[in-house]
Amino acid sequence: MMFNIENFRNRQQRLAQVLQRLEVGGAVLIRPEHVQYFTGFRPVPVLQGVVVIFPDGKTLLSAPNHIPDIHAAHECVSYEAQWNCTLRQDQLTAAMKALEPLLPSNFLRNRIAIEFSANPAAVLQANHGAMGNNIDLEPELWRMRRCKDSDELALIEQAIACTEAMYARARSLVKPGLTELEIYNELHAAAVMTAQEPLLAVGNDFQCNSAGGTPRPRPVQQGELLILDLGVSYQGYYSDNCRTLSVGGPPSQEQQQAWEAVHRVLEFVEAEVRPGVSAKNLFQQARKQLDAHRPGSFFHHLGHGIGLSPHEMPHVNDCWDEYFEEGDVFTAEPGLYAPELKAGLRLEQDYLVTASGVKCLTSHPLDLYLG
Repeated sequence: MMFNIENFRNRQQRLAQVLQRLEVGGAVLIRPEHVQYFTGFRPVPVLQGVVVIFPDGKTLLSAPNHIPDIHAAHECVSYEAQWNCTLRQDQLTAAMKALEPLLPSNFLRNRIAIEFSANPAAVLQANHGAMGNNIDLEPELWRMRRCKDSDELALIEQAIACTEAMYARARSLVKPGLTELEIYNELHAAAVMTAQEPLLAVGNDFQCNSAGGTPRPRPVQQGELLILDLGVSYQGYYSDNCRTLSVGGPPSQEQQQAWEAVHRVLEFVEAEVRPGVSAKNLFQQARKQLDAHRPGSFFHHLGHGIGLSPHEMPHVNDCWDEYFEEGDVFTAEPGLYAPELKAGLRLEQDYLVTASGVKCLTSHPLDLYLG
């Protein structure tokens, strides 16, 4: 964990200002990504942490089993998440109970901010499980998480390094006759060895002659295109980028022309994006460019933000009306799909929005075939 106490204190104070504006007594956060975002403590998936933040910025943490060695909370308590090694199903209730001595009188009976989508009935049991006057804090949290701090960027860059290692391994490995599962296993191992720890996610798409999907016991074949859309979760932070490989040799003329059309869209993104640019308009312009090459063969979003979740703001998609902001980390992933392409290709880069444009965070070659 790349721990910078100042970044956590700054995030706590930014949230404190939101809580003051909302006129609430504090925030109770239970989603693992928010526990990590404000305290640096990253609970493993089967264990529950709870964070309470007050309008003055004071932050409390309830951690499973023992107090972590490193955290940014002002006070920390622990609770028994397991009894004789067996996971408890009432962890959230126990976590809140451990916090009670540190909470103001009637804190949970007053107006507080919570994550409505997490449906924290145990948090609200003090006011009979009702939402009451409580405030849904998630829209504010999503906005806060857009501007990445230096510690967050470092973790995203390490996640990207894992995908770079996977692509390097794929280029040396992929040949006709190997199955998608064999390729997946080799790429997973490359990512783990780069991270030097187990990984919870390594990507979505490992299929050949397909727009994407999980790996199959199917051999890849000469002339097909293999889409590798890889997204490693490293210590809670995600990368997400894509390369397409031509199996067994150089691509066909149709495949190369499609690659050139897709690559031009990435160049367009790099030239156009800066703070204040419409993500919706960017998507629409990119779709026009791809439709000019082959109408209707680009059927998904152009990209999205990444961070503690694989999809965050900004949404580069005409279903949302958002604008790029300095500090955003986002992907751009144009693609073209058709039977004659065996069955299509997608290229995806990760970018940081700067004051004057974008910085590309991904460096592995985009070529379909390197020889």
